[in-house]
Amino acid sequence: MMFPGYADYGYMAWMMFGSVVLWVALIALAAFVVIKLVARGEGDDAVELLKARLARGEINAEEYRSRRSLILGH
Repeated sequence: MMFPGYADYGYMAWMMFGSVVLWVALIALAAFVVIKLVARGEGDDAVELLKARLARGEINAEEYRSRRSLILGH
């Protein structure tokens, strides 16, 4: 006996396709978040080191600004 809508199994293909798209999107989102979190703190340590050297008088303000702009890419 055939029920309406269940005779052809086309809906199964769409469900499988939808779940694959969902998983790919979730994995891509997770990768994006991890990359952003890792890349966020790249220059922070170097800038803190520069601030400490400026405070100790090892470098002057002009050298601090120059090196800071190189680190941060400005």
